[in-house]
Amino acid sequence: MMGLRLYRQGRVQFQPLAGITLQDQFSRTVLAGGSASYHLSDWLGIGVWGGYGVASLDTYLTTEVQIKGQPHERNVLSLPDPSVFPQQVGRIKWVGVAQALFIPLRGKMGLFEKVFIDTDFYLGAGVAFVGVEERGEATAAQFAACGTDFVSLSTCVRSQILAGRTPRSTIAPTFSAGLTLYLSGAVSLTLEWRALPFAWNTSGTDEAGALGAFPDGAIDARDRLSHFNHMVSVGLGLSLPSSVKIWMPDS
Repeated sequence: MMGLRLYRQGRVQFQPLAGITLQDQFSRTVLAGGSASYHLSDWLGIGVWGGYGVASLDTYLTTEVQIKGQPHERNVLSLPDPSVFPQQVGRIKWVGVAQALFIPLRGKMGLFEKVFIDTDFYLGAGVAFVGVEERGEATAAQFAACGTDFVSLSTCVRSQILAGRTPRSTIAPTFSAGLTLYLSGAVSLTLEWRALPFAWNTSGTDEAGALGAFPDGAIDARDRLSHFNHMVSVGLGLSLPSSVKIWMPDS
């Protein structure tokens, strides 16, 4: 289309952002980070995206378990003491992404039928490196050494939880979709949804064992279940060079 503004083609975009994870069972993560991207054309770009967890927010379910949880002989490894349950749930600590961006739609958004803002809709896909903290692993033999009566076992397991979570990094695919509003030729506002499917132990509980054995009396990698992790973010972008190209038939 003659006279079309090429907001992305040949430009680099830097963007500080803030985000939060969604639909978490036990703990949400508030992230602060940024992104950088270069666009080979107005519909295709490559870039990086990253965020660091600056705060963790326990969900209502975590609070309910802390208040109403009932430990007994059968679940003492998973819930030795409800008061320390928030210390055993997993948390996302950081995310780093390398991705490609595809922009299939663009147009204008009207506000109150008076102000019209250039906008585009984009899709992203790539690979993510995710840092999580989970309850520390312990073997069945380690738990057996704690003793057989309920009081000694629950005290021992509680101490293991209070010793702190263990950091771990994993690799996962990532998908995103977003809307960019161009406030000027150089400044834009972006709203984005991102998915990060990977397996982790969000509850810090004994979830599975070898050959379907459950519970297996250990906290280890078999207790990591697959989750389709979600997050949303908002970012304020700066595009360089600041001037916008205008498409002409011979450009």
